[in-house]
Amino acid sequence: MRYWVVMPAAGAGRRFAERTPKQYAPLHGRTVIEWALAPFLQDGRCAGVVVVIAPDDTWWPRVAERIPPVTIAPGGGERSESVRSGLQALNCKAQPADWVLVHDAARPCLATADRDRLILELSEHAVGGVLAQPASDTLKRAGADRAITETVDRSDLWRAATPQMFRYGRLCEALDRALAGKRYPTDEAQAVEWLGDQPRLVECSAANLKVTSPQDLALAEALLAAREKPEPQ
Repeated sequence: MRYWVVMPAAGAGRRFAERTPKQYAPLHGRTVIEWALAPFLQDGRCAGVVVVIAPDDTWWPRVAERIPPVTIAPGGGERSESVRSGLQALNCKAQPADWVLVHDAARPCLATADRDRLILELSEHAVGGVLAQPASDTLKRAGADRAITETVDRSDLWRAATPQMFRYGRLCEALDRALAGKRYPTDEAQAVEWLGDQPRLVECSAANLKVTSPQDLALAEALLAAREKPEPQ
């Protein structure tokens, strides 16, 4: 099996409250995006990687000097537009039935075990699916002034993560239809759901966190450092 990777990295990270976009923040000797790319650049099954960056991105060239060559595509105003741009860059390379993994540039702690579980469980699946975590916290629905209006049953709720894995042709179709109707899915799975398909949930570690704040960056630092510690004898 082989697969392609599309990594949207054109976001400004408004919640990060730093001058440097979160994907380029220093993290345990690298940048966040370098850690996010690492599980794929090190995998022989990965046929190629497309990184989608903003037109005015001045940080990427410094990262590009430190990693194997990847393809660059221009980002859009919405995540879905950026992902579609990344898929377009594979137009002459990927076949319709090829698998594409879309992974957030701000998820630096993806474990290779989770990557492999996603590929193993979905390689023969008709649709594809996403890494996700079952909701473990009590969930509340808020009304005006953040007043609680309801406690939501969490028994069948999951927190979607990435990578999200779909066939190249089907994902292109899903995003094309969504964008043509001026609909902007929050992730790739939602676009595929709008076609009537039912992607599969593949459980992953809670360590596969998304960096959205400096506090998340500190947690990611601790997780990556812990992975380097030798196992007790």
